[in-house]
Amino acid sequence: MKLTKKYPVLLLLALSIFVVSCNNDDDSDEYGNWVESSTFDGDSRGNAVSFTIGTKGYLVTGYDGDDYLTDLWEYDSEGDYWLEKATFPGTARSGAVGFALNGKGYIGTGYDGNDELNDFWEYDPTTDTWTQVADFPGTARYGAIGFAIGGYGYVGTGYDGSEQKDFYRYDATTDSWEQVVGFGGEKRQNGAVFVINDIAYIGTGTNDGAIEYDFYSFDGTTFTRLTDLDDDDLDEDIIFSSTAGFSLNGLGYFATGLQGALTTECWEYDPATDTWDEMPNFEGSARQDASAFSFDTKAYVLMGRSSSFYFDDVWEFRPDELEDEDD
Repeated sequence: MKLTKKYPVLLLLALSIFVVSCNNDDDSDEYGNWVESSTFDGDSRGNAVSFTIGTKGYLVTGYDGDDYLTDLWEYDSEGDYWLEKATFPGTARSGAVGFALNGKGYIGTGYDGNDELNDFWEYDPTTDTWTQVADFPGTARYGAIGFAIGGYGYVGTGYDGSEQKDFYRYDATTDSWEQVVGFGGEKRQNGAVFVINDIAYIGTGTNDGAIEYDFYSFDGTTFTRLTDLDDDDLDEDIIFSSTAGFSLNGLGYFATGLQGALTTECWEYDPATDTWDEMPNFEGSARQDASAFSFDTKAYVLMGRSSSFYFDDVWEFRPDELEDEDD
């Protein structure tokens, strides 16, 4: 903090009180700090697609309140900067899904302002080029979830005029899709997913306006029901729709979203014990339809919207750092 010439004594006194307070409250320290990173260079937006390849995060498409978008941006997590890359050649859209597989990114489905979509596209970061691949075989939809485990991509749930719960697997080596074993959970749109040790964890979202509390894992073969998000053992229900899901250091997280109203809550899931812990709140503005990046040692929540206001800020989550600790 820089001291001004006008109030040096008052500022030094305030700093002294802060230090004493911190030293006296060691037993109540909370871990989990949010640190604002480099602001996104493109237009503010919500409902964008995000995926990570190596140390780079990619953000593409979305809606800025006026237009459906096609621009693609690359985030360097080591240098903390953005670069614009090859424009997505498909229809501008929001509410699409994406995942990374074998060093390439994939996006598809979504909504263009008039129609639900089912086309799918591959992005190669080494050549900065897009290639259209086999269409998603389910009904055209938006608000679905996508993820990659076991060397395959998966897309399921979403809204095609009504909520859905079907799942399909994409094989990049043959550019083909097939329907997989049925999801045991409820139909939904705007659910969330994170992946830990090649297992996907799926939950939240809404069905006919009601938030869903069931929570499942999927290993590529079997969907397994885990502790519900409104279980009696929880201090409070984990009520989310349009939340950002991400993983870091073997744990999963849901942050921001809708709980009837917008929220900044953040919850941490431990797959070893099938338990949830509430973490310090996201320190940006409350929002829905945010995106997330997960790297080996870093995770970020970015973009999203509050009513008709769209965000372009980027926040790194540091779960092992004291809450609100200065760098």
